[in-house]
Amino acid sequence: MAHPIRASDQGVLVDVLVVPNASRSEVVGLLGDRVKVKVASPPHKGMANQAVIDTVREATGVKRITVVAGRTTRFKTLQLADASLPAVEEALSARS
Repeated sequence: MAHPIRASDQGVLVDVLVVPNASRSEVVGLLGDRVKVKVASPPHKGMANQAVIDTVREATGVKRITVVAGRTTRFKTLQLADASLPAVEEALSARS
């Protein structure tokens, strides 16, 4: 099983499982081979994607985050540009 948080040439890649329409937006933590992220937004017109980016940004402090895979599914890969792998791992794993 691949680790959901890993280094890349541009920073850090994070595989996430998104739960839309949650009561609140939060990073839940590691769940198997994904980081579970709940968002209050519905999966409509990119609103959930932006909510995922905002939620991970708040948890990690990384400003430049993009969805690089899975724009229309619950299974996404995020690119955290110029981020430190240990800092991202600590911020997202500590919540589990």
